[in-house]
Amino acid sequence: MEEAGDGDGGVRTLTVEDLTRDGMGLGRSEGQVVLVEGAVPGDRVRVRLVRQARRHSVGKLLTVLEPSPNRRRPPCILADRCGGCTLQALDDKGQQRWKQRDVEETLRRLGPVEGGVGPLLAAPQGLGYRNRAVIPLERDGLGKLRAGYYRRQSHQIVNMNRCPVLDPRLDAMIQPLKADLEASQWPVDRHGAADTPGAGLRHLALRVGRRGGERLLTLIASHGDLPGLTSWAERWMARWPELVGVTLNIQPEGGNRLFGARNHTVQGRGWLLEPFAGVELQIGPDTFFQVYSEQAERVVTLLMEALGAPGGGIVEGYCGIGTFSLPLAQAGWRVWGIEQHGGAVALARANALRNGLSHRCDVQEGDVAQRLDQALAEHRPEAVLLDPPRKGLPEAVVASLLRHRPPLILYLSCDPATLARDLGRLHGADRYQIDGVRPIDFFPNTTHVENLAALRLP
Repeated sequence: MEEAGDGDGGVRTLTVEDLTRDGMGLGRSEGQVVLVEGAVPGDRVRVRLVRQARRHSVGKLLTVLEPSPNRRRPPCILADRCGGCTLQALDDKGQQRWKQRDVEETLRRLGPVEGGVGPLLAAPQGLGYRNRAVIPLERDGLGKLRAGYYRRQSHQIVNMNRCPVLDPRLDAMIQPLKADLEASQWPVDRHGAADTPGAGLRHLALRVGRRGGERLLTLIASHGDLPGLTSWAERWMARWPELVGVTLNIQPEGGNRLFGARNHTVQGRGWLLEPFAGVELQIGPDTFFQVYSEQAERVVTLLMEALGAPGGGIVEGYCGIGTFSLPLAQAGWRVWGIEQHGGAVALARANALRNGLSHRCDVQEGDVAQRLDQALAEHRPEAVLLDPPRKGLPEAVVASLLRHRPPLILYLSCDPATLARDLGRLHGADRYQIDGVRPIDFFPNTTHVENLAALRLP
């Protein structure tokens, strides 16, 4: 909806129609798109134009003249500053409607899907769901320790003592750990320089098993010279009986990479044990595991429904620690996994052994783009399961799928745009037909959404 300007040059009144992928409100004034941080669909707002880009303007929110029926008071006091959760001013129903529409429109605009998007699998709870946190650390100009997530589109830390989207058992650890890290007087060097060694702590990482309750605490630092670390670890283990391990990850490189290649167990053990979808998983400090455990279990159910009666073979690319491979093997499938991260491969094999599934689940280390062709030729599976990074499938993976033509492809994607691109590559009259796409809300209060696509040969 386009509305007239207010006539003083920089101030405009407009109605917010949509959201961008990074959670900014989108409206129009005098024929031009205006992006507004803090506005939600349905708001009528007054904004001041502060920046002009080639295709849009950016407006600073001055007043919400008429709030959207889906606007709410954000549950976090830092919502207007922290860039971690950009949709907190939009209620759960409003978030779910937007995600459903965004997936449908993205796939219709960029891909071959028409009317094949199922209803969003909404999250059972929008707060207190995250089983993992990696929190940047720094010291301010006076040397006081700060911990928190970044402001939107910046590396400025918003200091925090709690985070309501975290599992409450992790949330309760933040403030006392901040006090302890302050008292330790360890140096903090959040980024370091690309060509020089870092100087100290970088991040605080926490994990919890949602079902089992075990916790894991990891300090990420550029070096291991942290005097008294063992004593602090002993105190933390005594303070939180559910804390099964304290580990130190060494990450000396500059830039934004979170974890380094070396993990050292300071106290306890370097992994937690979590019941998941009928199996037990060892989860390390730096290996990938879905942040919303309950939603990941529901994905297992969707996979089994799509696969039908078990008994054949599945090749899984990007299989991680066996999050999906092992429940499928437990159900009766023969699974061959491919995973590039060596630590994840070791845990996947340990998990298979722990669950008595080594005879039905075999994980090999390697790049999926390089190993998939051989795996498809050797095993001739009934189905292929893929859960790639946000950038989607490499050309070599698509080529292997089209060359060997497994009867069913199940593709779990965290980006509707790259999913649409890849579906377009695989779809065609003599190629795959899209059996459906199911959006799944793994990340309430953010614009991110997972999607499970099923493709079958005609």
